[in-house]
Amino acid sequence: MANRFHTVVVKVENKAGVLARVAGLFARRGFNIMSLAVAPTDDGEFSRITFVVDVESAPLEQVVKQLDKLINVVEIRELDPDNSVERELVLITVAVGADERSEVLELVQPFGSDLLDEGDGKTMLSFSGTPARVDEFEELLRPFGITEMQRTGRVAMTSLIING
Repeated sequence: MANRFHTVVVKVENKAGVLARVAGLFARRGFNIMSLAVAPTDDGEFSRITFVVDVESAPLEQVVKQLDKLINVVEIRELDPDNSVERELVLITVAVGADERSEVLELVQPFGSDLLDEGDGKTMLSFSGTPARVDEFEELLRPFGITEMQRTGRVAMTSLIING
């Protein structure tokens, strides 16, 4: 069975309105954007947009062809999940006071997460890793009562060492 989620990386000119036009193409074609991350590249004239899209309902090739027609789009790549590196960041606040804090910190220690803030019966942690590992981190903390959570969306690059 083919992977229903595809990661597409689009290099665009760093100009106002470009993100809206690019995201609009996905929306008009009925694609559900599962994750979206955008930031300038090492060259301030360009930005890199990373989409994770659910392609179960329509072929991705059509959107790529439409993206290629946009004047501000410089490069489009679909990343092979077997030959790419993906990461995501999560910030999570859990409802634990001083008495449970040490238990939580011991549980998350293998993840290499960071304690960002504590007080008022809550503890804020951050973790960055593969999307699957971020899911595991979230599930580990869920029983303590997540009061607030923010995930960044995936960023991805082609692996330097190609599998196979």
